[in-house]
Amino acid sequence: MSGHFSSLLASDQPGRERVPVTVLTGFLGSGKTTLLNELLREPDLQGTAVIVNEFGAIGIDHDLIAQTTEDTILLANGCMCCAVRGDLIGALVSLGERDATGGPALRQVVIETSGLADPAPILRTLMGEPAVKDRFTLSGVCCTVDAVLALGTLERHPESARQVAMADQLFLTKMDLLEAPISPELLDRLRALNPTGVVNQQRDEHARVLRQTMAARTNDSRSAPVESGLSYRPIPAVGGAGEPSPHSGGISSFVIVRDDPLPRDGFYAWLDMVIAMRGEDLLRVKGIVNLQEQPEQPLVFHGVQHLYQPPESLPAWPSADRRTRIVFITRGVDAESMDESLRVFERRRRERPPAASSPDPSSKSTETP
Repeated sequence: MSGHFSSLLASDQPGRERVPVTVLTGFLGSGKTTLLNELLREPDLQGTAVIVNEFGAIGIDHDLIAQTTEDTILLANGCMCCAVRGDLIGALVSLGERDATGGPALRQVVIETSGLADPAPILRTLMGEPAVKDRFTLSGVCCTVDAVLALGTLERHPESARQVAMADQLFLTKMDLLEAPISPELLDRLRALNPTGVVNQQRDEHARVLRQTMAARTNDSRSAPVESGLSYRPIPAVGGAGEPSPHSGGISSFVIVRDDPLPRDGFYAWLDMVIAMRGEDLLRVKGIVNLQEQPEQPLVFHGVQHLYQPPESLPAWPSADRRTRIVFITRGVDAESMDESLRVFERRRRERPPAASSPDPSSKSTETP
């Protein structure tokens, strides 16, 4: 029996088109709905579905609404909005079926979470629910951050720290209400919680960046995980210049970097072990990997806790940087131990002559992260 990550390799179908899903999260009052309203005013959103994953009224300006049914709102610009009463799976399946039966072609989906929501269950649904994962793929997580109140919110509400930690793009809102330049303490806190998240301070750029995230697909080299984040600032990499540190809720972030290509079997077996032994504590993992067996086609993957989308090989490297970079957002995981455990699997596979078949990745090493 193969390990979890290894088993996903055979399940992926090259060339299959899945609908990209963007998760828009952020704490109460941080400006999610304002940003969403701005997005929905754009004229070219045909085929975009918006799911509001919370109880209560949909916060969309009524002058945008052209037609209303019990569970679906068709907006004047061709965007569909579903008010979900806790049934995300049903909404996604329904959208997929509508597309298959000749309805408006579904191009992309945006899910707006509740302000108190942990994004992890939504990401787990996208990656682990059989009725969803073969039809949809995660394109990214965007998080609005109230520049005025964020420091206190992050201190008092662990869910807000998880929202920040799991995001690919961070949108600083309410900058116009600040009486002084943005606090360096807040920027440091965001960077410490999420060293690969891109912090967007220009309010007039938020909708554009959200649109770019929405259009990204996991098999598109423009959307390779960690690529944009790595150009943002020096990341606390294991063995590098910085060290990860714990924050609200015990969250810490670190990056494992390798200059040399990794042996395929060693990497797969290592990640199987990590998922099996520490899956509950992996808030988010994403990476771009240089494999010895396919040095010109980097492997891209990302997951939440025990659940991972089928990894995909890009047709080419998206930049001149060909290092393996694996980003971990975790709870209580020791970075040095994780790094050393990968080195153990690297050495074992490099020292072992090629076999007729790969070793069973479900067998666990006694050396644990």
